[in-house]
Amino acid sequence: MADLALELQRTHPDYVVYVPGSQDGSTGDTGNEHFLVFDGPDGSLMAVWTQSTIEGRPDQRIVFTRSEDEGQTWTPPRVLAGPSETTFMASWGFPLVSHSGRIYVLYSRHIGVNGIFSHTTGVMAGVYSDDAGATWSEEQRIPMRRSKWDDVDPAVPANWIVWQKPQRLSEGKYLAGFTRWISPTVRPPAPVKHWTAEASVVEFMRFENVDDDPEVADLEISWHMTDDDALRVGFPGHDDVPVLQEPSSVALPDGRLFTTFRSPRGNPFWSVSSDAGRTWSAPAVMHNRDGGEALLHPCSPCPIYALGEGRYVFLHHGHDGHFQQWGPYDSHWHRRPIKLLLGEFRPGAEQPIWFSQPLLLMDNEGVALGYGGGRADLAMYASFTVRHGRAVLWYPERKFFLLGREITPKMLSGLTVPR
Repeated sequence: MADLALELQRTHPDYVVYVPGSQDGSTGDTGNEHFLVFDGPDGSLMAVWTQSTIEGRPDQRIVFTRSEDEGQTWTPPRVLAGPSETTFMASWGFPLVSHSGRIYVLYSRHIGVNGIFSHTTGVMAGVYSDDAGATWSEEQRIPMRRSKWDDVDPAVPANWIVWQKPQRLSEGKYLAGFTRWISPTVRPPAPVKHWTAEASVVEFMRFENVDDDPEVADLEISWHMTDDDALRVGFPGHDDVPVLQEPSSVALPDGRLFTTFRSPRGNPFWSVSSDAGRTWSAPAVMHNRDGGEALLHPCSPCPIYALGEGRYVFLHHGHDGHFQQWGPYDSHWHRRPIKLLLGEFRPGAEQPIWFSQPLLLMDNEGVALGYGGGRADLAMYASFTVRHGRAVLWYPERKFFLLGREITPKMLSGLTVPR
């Protein structure tokens, strides 16, 4: 067994949110990811994440915790939704907080029918709390718009994930980009037998009536960039097979929105919206500046977060999937290290955010940890808060620990963005 005290410090965290009770999976909590920390309506910090023995296992569930001391200590996680004698796994929860303080947590509920992956095939369901997470409602479901990309059988739910916190980016309403995988019933077989070759597109959903505090089943969603308008980037060597995933969005000072995406092409991509997220430009390869160097990144999360005043942090690995002895399909091993780029808004530029040289933020030396053979990836299924002048990156480490790292002015002071 690994020395957990040593492993916990490999990425030099400032906050420790969760340490599993075992390494061998015997406690059922060795898989922790999609870690979304958010501002609670009572002034606390709150978090939801997806927990399991290991990703994709039938025990996958949504848990909730809160901190009243700015992340120094956290309550034991409480299960909000998970498998039972009558239900299947619940995955990829995300929060919405209304103006009155009602907390919604929505997620994908598996119903025993597989489309592509069991942990992405599901209906949209959710619960809410009116007392800062002390008690929660019964689960209700929300109708999802069917897409041309879904299974031809309407009894098979969509394959979808919202992976970042929805934000009030769209005329004061919550906007969420999401990945929708294309059903094998409406496309040819994947060109490569690997999950990164499973066709997918990016769409957007906007929550229209959260501040009316409706029941979960009565939440109204408008759907944007659907069907043939969905954002797409071709798989390497197969432009007819779209693979674009995991949108991460920020607001620009000029009122537009900017979103980053992952792809298996060896680069992150970006797009902009000038109409509050209703329509988006064709995805383009991200560069450090207009006419500059293309950024390198494998098919791994690459979130962007706002610092304020037109400044941003962007996280990536700095390689195209060829890293040490690993190749593009070795996603449990090549998703490291984490490099931070400081971004700044450049009015009038084609790519409206330009980026600094990289700062090596963290690495874990490739030491595997967790159930079975473990994993060594630093996949940034992360979130970001800025409170009381303190910016914190909250991240899963090897999808095992849940940690926080302050992003300080001193850390960023040596980074220079081109002009």
